Amino acid sequence: MVGCGGINSAGRVSFNHAYRRMVIESLGQAKQAATYQSLARVMGLDPATTADPAQRERMLEQTLIRRIELFDADMVYWQGSAKLTQEGTQNPRFILSRRHLPKHIPEQWQVRELNDKEVIVECDGPLDVMLPDHRQSRVTSAGQLPTGFDPATLYPSRNHPRGLQMAIYGASDALRSTGFETSVLRSLVPPDQMAVYSGSAMGQLDTDGFGGMMQNGLIGKRPTSKNVALGLPEMPGDFVNAYVLGSVGETAGVVGACATFLYGVKKGMEDIRSGRKRLVIVGNAEAPVVPSVIEGYRTMGALAEDEALMALDGSDKVNNRRACRPFSSNAGFTIAESSVWLVLMDDRLAMETGARILGAVGDVHVHADGYKKSIPGPGVGNYITVGKCMATARAIMGDEGLRRGTYMQAHGTGTPQNRVTESEIFSELAGTFGIERWQVAAIKSYVGHSLAPAGGDQLAATLGAWTDGLVPGIKTIDHIADDVAVDNLHFSLTDSELSDQQMRGVLLNSKGFGGNNATGLFLSPTQTHHMLKKRWGATAHSAFQKRQEATEAKAQDYDAIADTQATLPIYQFGEGVLAGADLTLSPTAIHFPGFDHPVTLDLENPYPDMT
Repeated sequence: MVGCGGINSAGRVSFNHAYRRMVIESLGQAKQAATYQSLARVMGLDPATTADPAQRERMLEQTLIRRIELFDADMVYWQGSAKLTQEGTQNPRFILSRRHLPKHIPEQWQVRELNDKEVIVECDGPLDVMLPDHRQSRVTSAGQLPTGFDPATLYPSRNHPRGLQMAIYGASDALRSTGFETSVLRSLVPPDQMAVYSGSAMGQLDTDGFGGMMQNGLIGKRPTSKNVALGLPEMPGDFVNAYVLGSVGETAGVVGACATFLYGVKKGMEDIRSGRKRLVIVGNAEAPVVPSVIEGYRTMGALAEDEALMALDGSDKVNNRRACRPFSSNAGFTIAESSVWLVLMDDRLAMETGARILGAVGDVHVHADGYKKSIPGPGVGNYITVGKCMATARAIMGDEGLRRGTYMQAHGTGTPQNRVTESEIFSELAGTFGIERWQVAAIKSYVGHSLAPAGGDQLAATLGAWTDGLVPGIKTIDHIADDVAVDNLHFSLTDSELSDQQMRGVLLNSKGFGGNNATGLFLSPTQTHHMLKKRWGATAHSAFQKRQEATEAKAQDYDAIADTQATLPIYQFGEGVLAGADLTLSPTAIHFPGFDHPVTLDLENPYPDMT
């Protein structure tokens, strides 16, 4: 892993800024000040005011899970059906503009001319109508990007759904965090040895995407020509290819419900491990904080409704900040928006280029549940994914490495069902592998559940823990629920200090509707450097670290600029567009302008034993 960036409700992901918002009260003064500085830039505030206690308090209140700001939760547009009947013997009558007459006039309508522009309609019987109305949302909590941050203002984003705006920003942040310009990244490998794997679990559901396509015709508007194309679930990756990276390499819209991020990481890791790819960008952007999506999940009983939260607290006022309560008395998950992107290289390329080492992907395992009672309900597949990752950690680091050198980043949604089933899996497998006190973290308590990028939010918190030595506690709860399995586990309600040796490996667990279970083993920078040194030798590793100094300096330059002045995302619309005439073709290779290496056509027979 050589780069990671994006944006979620805790702030900018790169260089651990979002993570530090989660543990800010446990940081030293210098890191606290840097965190507030980063938040001020993201939120459009004057960085000179970040030392002001009142300003700091506002920044804290306007980040993480909080009351919904993206729409008026007290006035959600709604249409109610009604039937109009006559009063006495008088049939319902009304005046209507000629241009508003339906093409297919209902049989009970009698239409008479009033003037050149209007008609009188008399209904012979009841009239079915839709009445515009507004309702108060029963859910008012969500994980939202920091107040004041609007990705639409950072580049020409006309007609782009919010999720795609976030993809542009997030992928730009991740790529710049590598310390390499995008042109340099394209020059490192042949185009077909590069890939972008992305997807959104829900697609783009605001009015500029599928939301407009599905709703506009029902509320008197017209769908646009862009609703369908820009609403597609794979579109975040397509935007990165077309406007950020300029890649002609492999692309795929990898989707696995709430495990989507780890699905993409698995594909990228396998491609690199096989030698098919040398540079892979994985990431997701999801913007589901819209009334229709919230109402859909609410009717499933999946979201934490205000009434249920108030009942838990014995209060007449909802505590939006504490809406997500993993492994405690809880009422449902809290939906969130996020965009997180990861840059992967093979170890040879990283060594040759002096890339930053944020850690490594040990392995990712994905399994289904088998026969199920219901699509949303969890099943047994997660036992396999967690068990395999634990076994992989044991194979890499030994029994003691697994038992004393790993912890778990739980899916931890905050639903009553999850707290039971996920804790049982962890508890039983920890006992099976001889772990006595396995640390369990649950960062959705801070940022909410962002669906596709949820695993990315977990990874961002993991990278920060490796840097600062603090695992975020589950601070939205005051107790562990009685039905949570606690044997062999440790749920900390405060930030925990762990050493490098206690965090050599971290398991990220993701579960999605339909039986999409994924667990990933991620290895710390310390463990990764140890393995690189063993594979390449001390001399080569020392030379690599020397090359790394220049890369790290360029990466830190970007971080400093991003915290002190407006940093626009990479957006190269219409730039460097290639046509067939621009290519150099031969029977053995295709040369693309802007890429140092050609795509080879000198391919081996994949079926030598059959031809």
